[in-house]
Amino acid sequence: MRPRLAGIEFAAVYSSPMARARKTAEIAGFVTPVITPLLREFDYGDYEGITSVQIHSRNPDWDLYRDGCPGGESPADVYRRASEFLELAATAKGAVLAFAHGHILRAVAVAWMQLEIAAAARLRLDVATLSLLVEGEHGHELAMWNAP
Repeated sequence: MRPRLAGIEFAAVYSSPMARARKTAEIAGFVTPVITPLLREFDYGDYEGITSVQIHSRNPDWDLYRDGCPGGESPADVYRRASEFLELAATAKGAVLAFAHGHILRAVAVAWMQLEIAAAARLRLDVATLSLLVEGEHGHELAMWNAP
């Protein structure tokens, strides 16, 4: 039997390998998601462990989705990874549920809609929210975003 939530049957449930995403999946009732490194958070490289405020004090014009992180991933790297996740999800042949992190999920959304990666900076995404990407009458659509 396929996993279900709120009446939705999922062909596949995926999670980032990071503990916080796996724990969220478990709390939501999905104890055995498929773990994929495609959903890991942005590699912050030299910026790992410091806040955006601290980064901006060093580099006031810095933007994650434009500049990436020194010693870490570029925006193009993250967009490519997001696109690869979408290709993986498409093999499930049905609804897919993903547990991951804000920055990679924003990249997945813009890759879904075939927008430039820089557009991800304009998508607010809070913790513990739901978003829904669908095939609609206008192609790949964002049907719900950042819902509590």
